[in-house]
Amino acid sequence: MELKRRDGYEGTGPGAITPDGCAVELYSRLAVGDEPDIVAAAVPAGGRLLELGSGVGRMTHALLERGFDVTAVDESAEMLERVRGARTICGPIEELDIGETFDVVLLASFLVHAGDIEVRRGLLRTCVRHLAEGGCVLIQREGEDYHTDVPRERENPAGCTVRIVSAEPVGDGVDSVHVEYVFPDAVWTQTFRARPLTRRQFEEALGEEGLRVDRYLTADRTWVRAVPTAGNRSRK
Repeated sequence: MELKRRDGYEGTGPGAITPDGCAVELYSRLAVGDEPDIVAAAVPAGGRLLELGSGVGRMTHALLERGFDVTAVDESAEMLERVRGARTICGPIEELDIGETFDVVLLASFLVHAGDIEVRRGLLRTCVRHLAEGGCVLIQREGEDYHTDVPRERENPAGCTVRIVSAEPVGDGVDSVHVEYVFPDAVWTQTFRARPLTRRQFEEALGEEGLRVDRYLTADRTWVRAVPTAGNRSRK
């Protein structure tokens, strides 16, 4: 997961920390998981793909290898310097309007759980604004127990232990989530605000911006294929 939102982010650890609290070296070290395979299985090969929140390009590079024409967007210039082989655009996702449309718009890294509701709405509007006729939006959402099954940890194939240490309510339905990334030679920490969404709340949030769930792509419903509601071609 490449958590990249501006609402309430703080990061610590060796190397450069971007203004949104992300560590460039950390994300350069982490290995990509099965996300590229999930994306590739959900859409036709070779399409134009807009990746919102690309970070250092862990998914970008894997998607390029699978034949997609990727435009990578991130608000961190330091992150985008690590992206190779894709067109890059630096700027806030929720304000993006490049006047183009894409076969696939990718909103991964749990960005849909932004603590600020207006940021979430802006992210989803950007998705719709850049979606070609017949295209789809692929969204990664948190698991149902993301905020309650804490503390927990998992191993990243890069040799890193990822620990979700805590998720504490801070008001208005938002939690402050604290994460540790432990490598043999370095430790990074990150604290960010995220809004838990039930399946119903998630689907309602999509509906507010003219999207609907086409299908859930994984058994745990963390990956979703969404399409515009009938007659919606919003450019809000």
